[in-house]
Amino acid sequence: MNIYNDYLKQIENRKEQGLHPQPIDGAELLSKIIEQIKDIDNTEREESLNFFIYNVLPGTTSAAGVKAKFLKEIILGESVVKEITPAFAFEQLSHMKGGPSVEVLLDIALGTDADLAKSASDVLKTQVFLYEADTARLEEALKSGNSVAKDIIESYAKAEFFTKLPEIDEKIDVVTYVAGVGDISTDLLSPGGDAHSRSDRELHGQCMFEHNKDMQNELLALKKQYPDKRVMLIAEKGTMGVGSSRMSGVNNVALWTGVPFSKYVPFINFAPVIAGTNGIAPIFLTTVGVTGGIGLDLKNWVQQKDAEGNTVRDEDGEPILKETYSVATGTILTINTKEKKLYNGDKELKDISAAFTPQKMEFMKAGGSYAVVFGKKLQTFAAKALGVEAPQVYATSKEITIEGQGLTAVEKIFNKNAVGTSGAILHAGSYVRAEVNIVGSQDTTGLMTSQELEMMAATVISPIVDGAYQSGCHTASVWDDKSKANIPRLMSFMNDFGLITGRDPKGNYFPMTDVIHKVLNDITVGDWDIIIGGDSHTRMSKGVAFGADSGTVALALATGEASMPIPESVKVTFKGQMKAYMDFRDVVHATQSQMLKQFGGENVFQGRVIEVHIGTLTADEAFTFTDWTAEMKAKASICISEDDTLIESLEIAKGRIQIMIEKGMDNAKQVLKGLVDKAETRIIELKTGMKPSLRPDANAKYHAEVIIDLDEIVEPMIADPDVNNDDVSKRYTHDNIRPLSYYGGTKKVDLGFVGSCMVHKGDMKILAQMLKNVEAQYGKVEFKAPLIVAPPTYNIVDELKAEGDWEVLVRYSGFEFDDNAPKGEARTGYENMLYLERPGCNLCMGNQEKAAPGDTVMATSTRLFQGRVVKDSGEKKGESLLSSTPVVVLSTILGRTPTMAEYEAAVDGIVLTKFKPSTKQLVR
Repeated sequence: MNIYNDYLKQIENRKEQGLHPQPIDGAELLSKIIEQIKDIDNTEREESLNFFIYNVLPGTTSAAGVKAKFLKEIILGESVVKEITPAFAFEQLSHMKGGPSVEVLLDIALGTDADLAKSASDVLKTQVFLYEADTARLEEALKSGNSVAKDIIESYAKAEFFTKLPEIDEKIDVVTYVAGVGDISTDLLSPGGDAHSRSDRELHGQCMFEHNKDMQNELLALKKQYPDKRVMLIAEKGTMGVGSSRMSGVNNVALWTGVPFSKYVPFINFAPVIAGTNGIAPIFLTTVGVTGGIGLDLKNWVQQKDAEGNTVRDEDGEPILKETYSVATGTILTINTKEKKLYNGDKELKDISAAFTPQKMEFMKAGGSYAVVFGKKLQTFAAKALGVEAPQVYATSKEITIEGQGLTAVEKIFNKNAVGTSGAILHAGSYVRAEVNIVGSQDTTGLMTSQELEMMAATVISPIVDGAYQSGCHTASVWDDKSKANIPRLMSFMNDFGLITGRDPKGNYFPMTDVIHKVLNDITVGDWDIIIGGDSHTRMSKGVAFGADSGTVALALATGEASMPIPESVKVTFKGQMKAYMDFRDVVHATQSQMLKQFGGENVFQGRVIEVHIGTLTADEAFTFTDWTAEMKAKASICISEDDTLIESLEIAKGRIQIMIEKGMDNAKQVLKGLVDKAETRIIELKTGMKPSLRPDANAKYHAEVIIDLDEIVEPMIADPDVNNDDVSKRYTHDNIRPLSYYGGTKKVDLGFVGSCMVHKGDMKILAQMLKNVEAQYGKVEFKAPLIVAPPTYNIVDELKAEGDWEVLVRYSGFEFDDNAPKGEARTGYENMLYLERPGCNLCMGNQEKAAPGDTVMATSTRLFQGRVVKDSGEKKGESLLSSTPVVVLSTILGRTPTMAEYEAAVDGIVLTKFKPSTKQLVR
């Protein structure tokens, strides 16, 4: 076997797909390439040189280690390659972003050859991805009187690695490309079904616009027509990037429209320009910042007002929009980064200062947020080593303090976890570096996270992080060849890095495919915690959690920190009483519906933290609310609980973490045991009154306050994608909430899905009891549409087995998952029966199994975007209607939406929820 010949065969196969050679990350292949470079007469030498110079991934990949070692040999004269001079070798090292390259540079800089030391020092002064081992070497050399080390550290103290970078252009000319009308899901930019290819950036780039070649060619034509301008991707009459952070989506936009990061590292571009009439979804905007991109809120369509200032509405009661300026495809605009204005020629269109805060401009200058985060840490180290005050190079963190104003819950959490502040009490709008307690990585973005960690030269998890988890939930449905190739490699990397992993690389415990959000909800045992997770539904019912891109997750794992403005909050409280036949999912949907009604159609949740005074619901049930806040376009959410409720939630979490320990999932550092200990400490604090549960101050200020009237919720609520709305911009939004009676008991349902992160153990028990109710009512249970059931976690399955409910589900099912023989390929069709699927995301993710094209799906999940759960057919648009477990179950038994009478009969005697508004003061 010749690994190089295998690589050449792979290259030929990629040519057939219109692809270039895949970047090299393996030591064995690069060692063979170097062997051929050293052989002057080798027929593959010239090609090997090209691979070595232009096609090796940087950072801590094993290939990077081999490359750095060979470049060191060339610099020291131990190897001679006429095409790679020592000066060129230094240039190559300067693009390798840390890890082995920094180690080599330090070896030379601290060596005995003064000329080489000077050259190495010059390169080191441009590097920011240094870790404790690197800075420790420099500090030790400084203390021993090494002048080169002193020179390097002095440069770091001045942050010359940042100050000597070129400033961003004052004027950036763009040509517009409207990618869609209405909200644009990140699925358009990086479809879930292509998740397996995300770590192969060029291959994944082919899925841009859901493989729509016409759109891709239009984009290429614009670039060819306007080679001196950047393409700005736009969501017209909508928000760009709803649904998820999707780093792969930003990577794709950057690949098609951005700027190459390095001529020596292929397919890594930065600085995309993205816009939306209604801005950029909050978590997606964070991802844009990671790449040093620009995200604009255009507001080019506004609601019309009458003479009295009231919103003008059409016959359906919808606000009438007026176009204030055009951004039609092909429009030439100018972004003035100094004035922070958007122009069409000489005409000023919009103030865009929100896109050009001092911090965002630093990201743009540095080529992304990572370099800024590491740069600040490096400058702090250098100043401390020299015993000097670090000069003010980076923009001062914005600190907003309002005398006499109390703190919201999120303000309290950030004040507790903030680092590097003046010590003042900070309010919303302050820009904060904060320590992170819990980090989550999921399997379809995890490979990208591992690449990001390698490229930022990180090798071990930050000691600041209390716990981190790598899931296998997004590839749980089908254990196919793609999963077999990718997931074990991912689990091995993350396990070595210090995460608790769903799969054990050593095989000592059974592979777990639990939904990541559910695991994070259990291992978050602090109500003052900050959680970062590689998925938009990182929304915990304890602490405050932020969904993030794969890179921000990598940064949190490597540094234990995250940086962001403290968000504004919207306070949500409840009044009235729930009907006995209503599910808490209906409260969730009603919250969105009533909020929009109260604020004239304006979504006051967008980009803000929803502080929900849930009071009496334990973590499992409360998670249903926080999970949905991603669809409300909120940045995050916080549950305010009574002390006794929080204690109950922590006891549940403690028990589930203990089960993970008993399964053998803890690591050498006993991370899981540490979380159990932390939970026990918190319980004692709550019981003794030493430290009550997190609550806002009574005089805290909110952007808005919403009161949800439970008395108004008289029938189940359904989020409808409204796929046939004449106004394209109103399709596939989560704001269209309809009562069950809207459908008149006649809408055909082709498939039902109970699963995803929106359900908990209680939903499974409701399902079991409903099946018994239906059998008692009709004499048998007969499904007129398939019902797919995917419990979120194995813990839930085990608990259901212990309590007898799983046996009930099996009795009515036609399929039960078998972990000893997992499915090797996705289903292409379903029979009218109940399928008990393996725990995991299943249909909600859309990357492995889907409903049949054109189906109308009734689901408990969160995704109603076009093509996510179900694609369109030639005859009919696919629909993903979102509702409660009882509605889904009954819809599949009937093959249609139920009437209220049918619904009430089916849930008779079932306790759907015990939620009552708290009677206690949930403020301090």
